[in-house]
Amino acid sequence: METRYHRKFSKIGQKIKEYRKQKNLSQSELADKLGISLSYLTKIEAKNCKKSFSLALLFDIADVLEVDIKEFFE
Repeated sequence: METRYHRKFSKIGQKIKEYRKQKNLSQSELADKLGISLSYLTKIEAKNCKKSFSLALLFDIADVLEVDIKEFFE
């Protein structure tokens, strides 16, 4: 089911992927640090992301990747 914010979630997912790669973390490593499944993270980072995720998870991702959360929205 596609949310009305599909494009926004997709853009944020691409930013997460970009910052994860800058930190030289694999998807598996980041998922482990966040306590989420690899499958869930893969869906979040997918270019055609249709997976919504919580603001709390986004704060956790920002903390692990050591970026200001606002970077995901620019």
